[in-house]
Amino acid sequence: MNEWIPRTELGRKVKEGEITSLSEVLRSSNRIMEIGIIDTLMPELSEKDYQEILNVNMVQRMTDSGRRVKFTVVAVVGNKDGFVGLGEAKAAEVGPSIRKALDNAKLNLIEIRRGCGSWECACGRHHSVPFKVTGKSSSVTVTLKPAPRGLGLAIGEIGKKILTLAGIQDVWSSSHGQTQTTVNFAKAVFDALKKTTTTSVQEDALKKIGIITGKVE
Repeated sequence: MNEWIPRTELGRKVKEGEITSLSEVLRSSNRIMEIGIIDTLMPELSEKDYQEILNVNMVQRMTDSGRRVKFTVVAVVGNKDGFVGLGEAKAAEVGPSIRKALDNAKLNLIEIRRGCGSWECACGRHHSVPFKVTGKSSSVTVTLKPAPRGLGLAIGEIGKKILTLAGIQDVWSSSHGQTQTTVNFAKAVFDALKKTTTTSVQEDALKKIGIITGKVE
């Protein structure tokens, strides 16, 4: 593998060890534009145990030069502890499209909040979503609700893969729209996870529900 040579100021700081936390990067105004930043700060995301290919779709199109085939791939990466990313890519061959989708997933990495917002449990641990969140993509709407410990992930297989890599162990869910559309369903789940950090929460609720952001230290 070729040595990574940073092209941005953020990349240089990561390479030289001035920045050692991915949380610090994501909570700043800096945009991650280099895969090397993620590979340095969270190298486990390059391992298969922390990746899932959600969908591979072949698209054929007739042109003046004949039939052209492209593959669309949707992939998700996550450290199973508060960080998850979703990516999509197209290419003429399956291999390159998968690699590109995984790279895009790394560049789209987000930090999520977890907690125990279930009145049935109230254990104060970070095993579920901290409160009800709803995500949307096209016609698909997905709502994630706090669940008690031991329930598991009450959601379809695509949602389970995303939530598992995000570090969510228990959840109730409901969905509406064209939920059989893998891409939109995955994007709606990812959008719901984003809402865990963009939703305003009072300081006393953070302690009461046991809410943490990102990785457990």
